[in-house]
Amino acid sequence: MNFLQLRRVFLFENAPTSELMYIGNAIRQHHVPGTTVTWIIDRNSNTTNVCIANCKFCNFYRRPGHEDSYVTSIEEYKQKIEETFLLGGEQLLLQGGHHPDLGLSYYATLFRQLKSLYPSLKLHALGPPEIAHITKLENSTHIHVLQVLKDAGLDSLPGAGAEILDDRVRRLISKGKCGGKEWLDVMRAAHKLDITTSATMMFGHIETNMERMEHFVALRQVQSEKPAHTKGFLAFIPWPFMDEDTILKKIKRARNQCTGDEYIRMIAMSRIMLPNIINIQASWLTVGKKVAQLCLHAGANDFGSIMIEENVVSAAGASFRFTADGIQKAIMEAGFEPQLRNQQYEYRALPTNMVQQQLDRTRMLVD
Repeated sequence: MNFLQLRRVFLFENAPTSELMYIGNAIRQHHVPGTTVTWIIDRNSNTTNVCIANCKFCNFYRRPGHEDSYVTSIEEYKQKIEETFLLGGEQLLLQGGHHPDLGLSYYATLFRQLKSLYPSLKLHALGPPEIAHITKLENSTHIHVLQVLKDAGLDSLPGAGAEILDDRVRRLISKGKCGGKEWLDVMRAAHKLDITTSATMMFGHIETNMERMEHFVALRQVQSEKPAHTKGFLAFIPWPFMDEDTILKKIKRARNQCTGDEYIRMIAMSRIMLPNIINIQASWLTVGKKVAQLCLHAGANDFGSIMIEENVVSAAGASFRFTADGIQKAIMEAGFEPQLRNQQYEYRALPTNMVQQQLDRTRMLVD
């Protein structure tokens, strides 16, 4: 067993939370100086809920032929996108299941249609497991699949499906999904094509603390390999396993026992272990407002999205919600300055309607 990894595990398990927070915040200030905390308006929509991966932590998917199965239509996308634009968003976080009949031509055609209808729309779409699934259906390569999708309108690749990047864990919780090495290889291919990505971790189920540290090391290694002219992983987002009504809870007796303190410690360790990934996001969706606010003092510099729509994590028990006003207020309450961003972590001005709403509320308070 790697001695350095043992030391990291010891640090995570034994260092006082206040000291981890101090170090995490100091590293954050090195990468992202100041008091600005970014956030984004986007919509997490699903191409389909049909999936053959059979992940034991997922309540969202349906088997092929199930009466509740669906594939989202263009008319449904139009309604969702136009509503997102009205609410100030410009991006669709588009993901779905491992549908056995939806291959590369389907997604390339879909992306072209959406970009033709809405040229300014940003597509933060699919994820390594879906890319791996499409690659197998096409008997192709990750590079080819990603290049076709990029040419069709893919703007960036989310870090979905990482869970824990150890195949002992993956065989037990998501056997039908790509292994840890292939997840990392998809990201390597994306970085070669200058497709920006994010990375994630779903923890707090059957993994060990050592496997968490190895997950960090694997991500750091892939980021170190990216071509010099590319950004690679723009952000890292960890969240605790949501266990409500999941097969993993019933069969493996896995429970979401992650406390607020443990989550804050994981945010701090993210900063310590991932010095080459600039942005660390606190998952308010799964841990709530108060814990997420504390994470801003432990290394996190991003508060994520207001999530106009989110179906997957919510199906397993995540119930927290924010409006645009609420997320900005939460950031300010924690002592920071909220800043709207896009997926590339470039600053955006607040949409005109939001500015007007804020002015109206200020006048009401003064009056």
